[in-house]
Amino acid sequence: MGRPEMNVALVCGPDCDMETQAVRASLEYFGARVFTYWVGRPHDLISVLTGEDLYPDTDMILLNFHGDEGKLIMPELDESIYEDGEPHGDFGPGEIKRFAMLHGKTVIASGCTLGDPATAKAFMESGCLAYIGPDDYPDGSMALMFVIRFFYEMIHHKKDIKEAFHLARAVDEDMSMYRLYQ
Repeated sequence: MGRPEMNVALVCGPDCDMETQAVRASLEYFGARVFTYWVGRPHDLISVLTGEDLYPDTDMILLNFHGDEGKLIMPELDESIYEDGEPHGDFGPGEIKRFAMLHGKTVIASGCTLGDPATAKAFMESGCLAYIGPDDYPDGSMALMFVIRFFYEMIHHKKDIKEAFHLARAVDEDMSMYRLYQ
């Protein structure tokens, strides 16, 4: 492999492993270097959001999670499993504001309702260059298609974020639920 086209952090939430594998294979085929992070507990996500465990030259962060009401759905753990200070429950705007330090990063959240304005605002306030997510409930194949088309346009056609977003959104009328915040 020569120099990668871009470095992508692919963060896999609970029950998203099949889509994560499809995205990873596609992005690597396009020429991206993909670092996969498997989230089994809140601290796994926090270490990415704070940058503590993030590869230094990461260009994009893809949060491959299920979502509901603007929150990333987190694994359900027994109360005895949580570490001191580890948040319980799903990650919404409050948790994002508390932990995220993503200066200059582009974040794509593929899960349902993760394009909610409050969620997007929390990510943008963490220093994101751009944030993308659906404001409704896409089915899994739609989310996969959006992400693959977006990265295909950026990597193969050298489109900027805005152009790649519009081309991915144009795949079909249901893609209109995706929002770009800059």
